[in-house]
Amino acid sequence: MAKIVEIIEPSINALGFELVRVSMTGQDHNILQIMADRPGAKGSINVEDCAQISRTVSALMDVEDPISGAYHLEVSSPGIDRPLTRAAHFDVWKGFEAKVELVMAKDGRRRFSGVLDGIEDNAVALIVDGERVLLPLADIAKAKLVLTDELIAHVTGDRRNDDNAE
Repeated sequence: MAKIVEIIEPSINALGFELVRVSMTGQDHNILQIMADRPGAKGSINVEDCAQISRTVSALMDVEDPISGAYHLEVSSPGIDRPLTRAAHFDVWKGFEAKVELVMAKDGRRRFSGVLDGIEDNAVALIVDGERVLLPLADIAKAKLVLTDELIAHVTGDRRNDDNAE
């Protein structure tokens, strides 16, 4: 996947989007899944944005041809409860709830849920049951935001559920 990221990321960034995740799935038919969004917490992409990214990625993949055999290209938004795949995501989404799964257990646990408190010393700071826990970035298998009313209100701009609304 690193080669595909190398090929497509600069063009996706030039279009004003951020590459969130690239994966290949499927057993009978290979599916190249591209997940993209607007940088930071500025809202999600729409169908037209996905189509624009798809056309750009298709052209790049046709020229570079990094995948042997046939595949289908699928471009999507990460959704509100998005995966956190880069160190910067943990700072951008500070204050929101997340689930983090580690490759290897830390203090007897692999799965943690709590409120993101940013990045510190190459580790994700997470408030779990009132305690601040540092989870090394290199040990994270996967992480994603938890769908909450606060997250929905933040992403959609709907302040009806926001306690700070006037």
